[in-house]
Amino acid sequence: MNLFQLLQARAAEERPVRVALIGCGKFATMYLAQARQTHGIHIAGIADLDLVRARANLAAAGWPDEQYQAASLGAALTSGSTWLTADADALAGAEPLDVVIEATGVARAGIAHCRRAITAGHHVIMVNVEADALVGPLLAQEAAAAGVVYSLAWGDQPALICEHVDWARSCGFEVTAAGKGTRYLPEYHTLTPDTVWEVLQQYLSINDPDSINLKMFNSFLDGSKSAIEMTAVCNATGLKPQPEGLRFPPASRFELAEVCKPATDGGTLAHSGTTEVVSSLTRDGKTIPHHLALGTFVVIRADNDYARRCFAEYHMLPDTSCRYAALYRPTHMIGLELGVSVASVVLRGEATGWPQAFAADVAATAKRALKAGEYLDGEGGSCVFGRQLPAAESLTANALPLGLAGSVRVVRDVAANTVLRWGDVAVDDNDEAVRARHAMVRSYYPDSTG
Repeated sequence: MNLFQLLQARAAEERPVRVALIGCGKFATMYLAQARQTHGIHIAGIADLDLVRARANLAAAGWPDEQYQAASLGAALTSGSTWLTADADALAGAEPLDVVIEATGVARAGIAHCRRAITAGHHVIMVNVEADALVGPLLAQEAAAAGVVYSLAWGDQPALICEHVDWARSCGFEVTAAGKGTRYLPEYHTLTPDTVWEVLQQYLSINDPDSINLKMFNSFLDGSKSAIEMTAVCNATGLKPQPEGLRFPPASRFELAEVCKPATDGGTLAHSGTTEVVSSLTRDGKTIPHHLALGTFVVIRADNDYARRCFAEYHMLPDTSCRYAALYRPTHMIGLELGVSVASVVLRGEATGWPQAFAADVAATAKRALKAGEYLDGEGGSCVFGRQLPAAESLTANALPLGLAGSVRVVRDVAANTVLRWGDVAVDDNDEAVRARHAMVRSYYPDSTG
C-alpha cells in the first residue's frame, strides 16, 4: 500500500486531488470530517438540494464557515476553499476536477450525475449503491469507454466484501461465500416506515424518531439494502446469487464457515460461489453472541489436505471438517474510510471494486396485497421490498427492478410476497433511468425482453 505516500507527493507539489461531492448526507459528512485532515485532498465543490442541511452537516464535521464561501468552482480552486451549490449538474460537469463522488442515494439522480461526470472526463466513485444495483454494469462500461474509472465506495460494505473476494482468489482459494452481517427476522420484510420504529427501539439508542430517516432505516431491516449490496458484490466479482435470493441464516462470526457452505456439505447455501447475509438474531428473536452485524466476511474452501491442516493449526475459523474457513472484518467505518477510494481511483487509476458483469438483480416484491391505482413508494417504503435474484432469472420473470419502484402507479392487483412485473405498473419509457436499464439489459442479454 502506498496511497499515503502518493497523497503526500501531491501535497508537496501543491497539486492536491480535486474532489467534487454530490449529496451531503450522513455518508458524505463522515467523509468530509476526514477529508480536511488528509494532505493532498481538496474538496473543491459540494452539491446538495438542501443547502441548510448541508451547512449544518459541514459544521458538524468541523468545517469553518469561511471554508465554503467560494462563489464558483473556479474561485474555490484558486483559493483552496469549497464551492457549495444546489446545482449538482453544474458541479458534475465542471472543469477541472479529478473525481466526482455520487452520494445522493437516489438511483435516478445517481445515473444522471454519473453520466454527466463521465462526459466531462471525471472519475466517479459511486456511493449510490441503489444506482449501481440498477444499472452499474452499464455505467462502468460507459466510464471505461470514456477512459475514466467507475468505482464502488470503500468504507461501504460492497467494496470491502469485494476486497475479501480478491484476497481469497489472489491466494488461490475458491470463494464459497462472501457477504455481511445484519439484523434480520423473516417478518421484517413487511416492515414499513410507520412500524419500523418499534423494532429500532430494541437496539438503537435513539429517542426521537424524527431525528432519523425512518424510510432509510427501514430499508436496512426489510431486506432491501442487503439485496442491493449483495447484488453490487455479485456484479463486481462474478459470484452467483442463490436461486431464491438471500436466506439470512443466523450465525455468529465463529460459525460462518459452518453455516455459509453448501447444503450438500451440511451448510445452508444452495450452491458454492455465492453471496449471503447472516443474521444477528435467532429465528425466535434472541441476539446471537459474537454476531457479525455491521461486519463483512468471506468463506473459502481448501482443495488439499495440507491446507486443511493449516486451517486447523492456525485457527482460521474452520468448519468441523476443516475444509472451509472464514475471514471476517467486524465492522465498517462507512464514509470515514472513503479516502481510500479517492486516492486509489485518482492516483493509481484503480477502482475499489466495479461491476464487471450483470450477474444479479434486485426485484421489487410486494410487502402486502397491492391494488390497482396505488402508487409504489420505493425502497424502504410501505409497498415493496427488494429480493436478490440471479439476473437471468429476474429477466425471465420480467421482474420490476426495485430501483424503478418509486412513484409509479400499480395498474393491476398484485398478491402479497409476489415479485412485481413490468406490466404491473405504469412505467415512463422516456425516463432516463428506464432507458438506461433497458440499454444495460440489451447489452448483456440481447434476446431478453426485460
